[in-house]
Amino acid sequence: MRLHFSHLEKETTLTQSQTTVGQPTAPVADPGETGKRGKTHTPNQNLLDLVLASLDDDKAEDVITIPLRNLSEMADFMVVCSGRSSRQVGAISEKLTDRLKESLGLICKVEGRETGDWVLIDAGDVIVHVFRPEVREFYQLEKMWLSPATRAIDTP
Repeated sequence: MRLHFSHLEKETTLTQSQTTVGQPTAPVADPGETGKRGKTHTPNQNLLDLVLASLDDDKAEDVITIPLRNLSEMADFMVVCSGRSSRQVGAISEKLTDRLKESLGLICKVEGRETGDWVLIDAGDVIVHVFRPEVREFYQLEKMWLSPATRAIDTP
């Protein structure tokens, strides 16, 4: 399932594989390559697209993208997702870092890969958290970054 909650447009879109929260829809000052729907893609958006494609290829579940541009200086986007087991969490994170290195020459900082419960991947302007479902439910990391209005919509 994919949920798209735009803080600027209050738009909702559903698909089957990913959940995206608050994709920015305002025009971007940086000229970049034109993507779907004629939007201009910045290098940060291209990095995010590569991360999301990798997660989709590796069958990550419940993928949520949270824009951080106006919330924090640490990154432009945070991506939170789940793997079904410790082995899958480790594989998702390893393949993601390999693809980013191969495609962009980007060497990511990685924490937690050894245990496979919660892996944090710092790709610069995109921070990725890969959890086992039980660990994700316990910490509820994405809830800290969502607006109260989005939390109310996102709750079943």
